Amino acid sequence: MRRLINTLLMLILTLAATAQTAREEIRANKYLAGSNYLDYERQRTDQPLTPAPEGYVPFYMSHYGRHGSRWLIGEDSYTSVIDPLEQGQKAEMLTQRGMDVLRELKQFEVGTSERLGDLTTVGERQHHGIGQRMAQNFPEIFKHPGVAIDARSTIVIRCILSMTAECEELMAANPTARIHNDVSNCLQYYLNQPRTGLVEQMSRQGHQYRKTPQNMDDPGRLMGVLFKDVAWAREHIDTHKLAYKLFEVVTNMQSHDNGPDLYDLFTEEELYQQWRMRNIGWYLDYGPAPQSGGVMPFSQRNLLRNIIETADTITQTQATLRFGHEVCVMPLACLLELDSCAASVTNLDELDRTWRNYKIFPMACNIQLVFYRPQEGEGDILVKALLNEREATLPIATDQYPYYKWADLRSYYLKKLDAFEAHEAASTLRDAADSKPIKSPINQL
Repeated sequence: MRRLINTLLMLILTLAATAQTAREEIRANKYLAGSNYLDYERQRTDQPLTPAPEGYVPFYMSHYGRHGSRWLIGEDSYTSVIDPLEQGQKAEMLTQRGMDVLRELKQFEVGTSERLGDLTTVGERQHHGIGQRMAQNFPEIFKHPGVAIDARSTIVIRCILSMTAECEELMAANPTARIHNDVSNCLQYYLNQPRTGLVEQMSRQGHQYRKTPQNMDDPGRLMGVLFKDVAWAREHIDTHKLAYKLFEVVTNMQSHDNGPDLYDLFTEEELYQQWRMRNIGWYLDYGPAPQSGGVMPFSQRNLLRNIIETADTITQTQATLRFGHEVCVMPLACLLELDSCAASVTNLDELDRTWRNYKIFPMACNIQLVFYRPQEGEGDILVKALLNEREATLPIATDQYPYYKWADLRSYYLKKLDAFEAHEAASTLRDAADSKPIKSPINQL
């Protein structure tokens, strides 16, 4: 009954938060179509946080955050768009609009080969803002005299600089803070855990359900905007790939203060369909997709254990900050079962009714678990979860949402992790020749 009540609460909150369809949300805010390229500031909530329960005070924050906005990463991220447009230019097949797009992209590309994957000014600014709001929202923690702040990052430069930006704000808010920064390969096992075992195996099974650019609607309309002869473009250029890569360049321009705005190259429906294809792909690769056995969130099992084990050691006011990537934040949000992140959807054509990636992992996305204790005397430790600074539901019952008893939540997660690891250990004992599909352990938890 308690679990049912909490589930109903989660559904009510989810329905309230998703009154609009994904198509409607993207129509109202075109930047959402960028999925993991979404600028954090373009989705930030202005909803106030719920005051602490009477007699309680926050004393510890456990956090994992993604780096801020960045340049695209792949060596061909920009050339895969510029090269076919230049091919069209040489053949005198570009329209005036096509020539304008090529000119703007070439101007922007100057020097980008040296900055692939780097944090941008927009990304740095995002983390300064997050750090400021941490101190403002939880002064009992971050303005506590001599507060210890343990900040750790993956070895990737954009993550290290994101950590630096937040820590600068926390030090500015409290010059007495004792901030320890750490970056090392030895931290990768939980800050950016590689896929292994059952998770790696099931990721391959989920790939067969992915929608690729070739499955998308014909890009003929877009090609007609760029090229004088669509038939020529189809013969000489991979038009599906060009549309796919151009969409990535266009949507990631929100990561820059000076990037050209080329959204008008795509219709509202094309923006939605390009996003929808990626939403399915992210769900299969990192979400609780039944098509992938429901196990992909367990890629972050080491991170969740670190969160629990670290919390077990806390005796004073302090904070633990971790910095990494969206491929960690998204599955962690699903593993924690924040809001509807853990939704299991069989019909992928209906996925965006309940699961929308832009609500989980914009640039600089973060999960903050805030712990509360009684100001005086004994009492339960309470915790609330913030996903991108929005209060989120958790998978156990509570009579004082958004606050939950940490002991109950801790027990729930440890049982969940133990059940998965037992299932994974059993699967390794199977005969390598056994081709029976692996059932998801999710329903066994």
